Amino acid sequence: QVQLVESGGGSVQSGGSLRLSCVASGYTSAYLCIGWFRQAQGKEREGVAIIRRGQTTTYADPVKGRFTISQDNAKTPYTLYLQMNDLKPEDTAMYYCATTRNFFCGSEVGLYNYWGQGTQVTVNS
Repeated sequence: QVQLVESGGGSVQSGGSLRLSCVASGYTSAYLCIGWFRQAQGKEREGVAIIRRGQTTTYADPVKGRFTISQDNAKTPYTLYLQMNDLKPEDTAMYYCATTRNFFCGSEVGLYNYWGQGTQVTVNS
């Protein structure tokens, strides 16, 4: 069973950058999607960036061109990253790493059944 641990969150000024990491113990290619989600206070959790089958990446429209998802397959355990540039106050949220074996996975929160504990990102204006 996979276990996910996020790190790298913090408080930054608008326009700043952060790099999130997710260490995925027990992760294998059987998990078809892995990615980053976020939940702002009072809002629903939403997909931010996803890697499907280790190759195809998708991004939510609000983060396109600013965030980059990447992975280190050579590292043990497998590690997922999210480079966040040009951060905006509306990016403030708890960021979660999640993965699933569901064949139909994409950015739909309900299809993910393995979650990390989250790391807080706060962007000050």
